[in-house]
Amino acid sequence: MDEALLRTLTPTVIAVLVRRGADFAAAEDAVQEALVEAVRVWPDDPPRDPKGWLVTVAWRKFLDAVRADASRRNRELRVEDEPMPGPARVTDDTLQLYFLCAHPSLTPASAVALTLRAVGGLTTRQIAQAYLVPEATMAQRISRAKRTVSGVRFDQPGDMATVLRVLYLVFNEGYSGDVDLAGEAIRLTRRLAAVTYHEEVAGLLALMLLHHARRPARTGPDGRLVPLAEQDRSLWNTRLIAEGVDVLQAALARDRLGEFQAQAAVAALHADARTAEETDWVQIVEWYDELVRLTDSPVARLNRAVAVGEADGPRAGLAALAELDPALPRHAAVAAYLHERDGDQVSAARLYAEAARSAPSPAEREHLTRQAARLDERLRGKADDGHSPAR
Repeated sequence: MDEALLRTLTPTVIAVLVRRGADFAAAEDAVQEALVEAVRVWPDDPPRDPKGWLVTVAWRKFLDAVRADASRRNRELRVEDEPMPGPARVTDDTLQLYFLCAHPSLTPASAVALTLRAVGGLTTRQIAQAYLVPEATMAQRISRAKRTVSGVRFDQPGDMATVLRVLYLVFNEGYSGDVDLAGEAIRLTRRLAAVTYHEEVAGLLALMLLHHARRPARTGPDGRLVPLAEQDRSLWNTRLIAEGVDVLQAALARDRLGEFQAQAAVAALHADARTAEETDWVQIVEWYDELVRLTDSPVARLNRAVAVGEADGPRAGLAALAELDPALPRHAAVAAYLHERDGDQVSAARLYAEAARSAPSPAEREHLTRQAARLDERLRGKADDGHSPAR
């Protein structure tokens, strides 16, 4: 049984049923029943046309459900004549399914869950494990999401920006349970890139590939977080880097710059440097300038302050940081880093400890706590030697 094939065919079959008149919730339920039937039948009797088989069985499951529902008999949803599978507009339908699962009426969490279920073909259990919630909770979330979008017309234009944000949310979850969500996000973005000629889809794919290429070096053997400047770059996946750069260059050639392309350009410059010291920080600042122009994002401004600190010195970085709200996530961590580079170890130690208390993940909290402890130990050593601590 080829589970990868079933997952690949799932969104296409759902899209065909919705195109034929099934509402989204009913189509998704029917396809899940067809997949169960495939798992039972295919090992002994594999079909010559897997997609056609799934479409036929899923459509029959849908018709059976409609006929069995007495409250819907009077609606006569074309149930008298079963259409044969026939050719389907796979490209358009698949793209519309992405739009539907990331509909603006859904919360981000619901859109992510529905995308992973309907487009990604993951089970409810797998999604629940990935997000560390009970399976019943995730089942309710997916059911509510399906009900929300069931009344949406399938031929309405979708919002690509929302789809990309949902896929990026999936990617940033990384790895949890038995599902590699970063890998899953890359797979789904590849499929989206294959059915639409959109420069920001390519930009997001490039960004994911370039970030994912550094994954083997992000943590040490003991599980500790390894900052970018300290990573063993021989562990980076050069094949993914080359692919990411190629995808990015093709997107930039269309001359319609977007935020994901700008972020990918920054990632490409990091990937291009053989050592941390060879990083082209001047160009990175220029790309952050573009990103700020495109989004006016406080996070982009925060990252720009780091880049300015590397390109023009820590005091220039602190000046850029002073323009931002101190309540911004990771503001204290950036301030700590820049103060340490400027020689102010007392302020840096205090700010590292402050940043650790508000860190968004255990790994980051441990890293920042170790940074604060390292400076505290250094300051105590200087005090014991009779030297005044750094300002």
